[in-house]
Amino acid sequence: MHIAIAGNIGSGKTTLTTLLAKHYKWQPHFEDADDNPYLNDFYEDMQRWSFNLQVYFLNNRFGQVQKIHNSGKTVIQDRTIYEDAYIFAPNLHSMGLMTTRDFENYYAVFKLMESYITPPDLLIYLRASVPTLVNQIQKRGRDYENAIRLDYLKRLNERYEAFISSYEKEHPGAKLLIIDVDNNNFSENSEDLGLIINKIDAEINGLF
Repeated sequence: MHIAIAGNIGSGKTTLTTLLAKHYKWQPHFEDADDNPYLNDFYEDMQRWSFNLQVYFLNNRFGQVQKIHNSGKTVIQDRTIYEDAYIFAPNLHSMGLMTTRDFENYYAVFKLMESYITPPDLLIYLRASVPTLVNQIQKRGRDYENAIRLDYLKRLNERYEAFISSYEKEHPGAKLLIIDVDNNNFSENSEDLGLIINKIDAEINGLF
């Protein structure tokens, strides 16, 4: 079974992936942000490095999906390939930070990759307001994230909402669970985490 967690920067994807992997004894697959050779450069000069960064993510995520489906295990994934293609890359393009030529090239590669993969059995979306995102980004204190602009987070949130609103229609049979992070402090409150686990149990039981 393939479980995936989607959400904006700072929404708590990695934390929830870790907690759920521990609870269910699932195998976690994390986004290797610290090993990404483009992130620092990207936040310094988004226009110069946007295409390189997105191609790196696309390649990395496609490899992850293949490994997950070949593993024969239940895996929980921190961020999906769809977020790169439907949220981050088009956002960079609309902000003038990726050329149309580069975006069209990128998107064509994604559509080819998409034809070889299936969506997760369950997608968990962490919905969070910009103030919550900023608070959590500041808490973890990654140097390269200090330059993230509020308007960038806001634009990403808008695209996430658009993506989630059409997700089940675009992927018939795929299950979606939405968690409101503004009202659920699962990282520090075990009762809040328990509420999420109860909802996941109900969704998983429906998969069999």
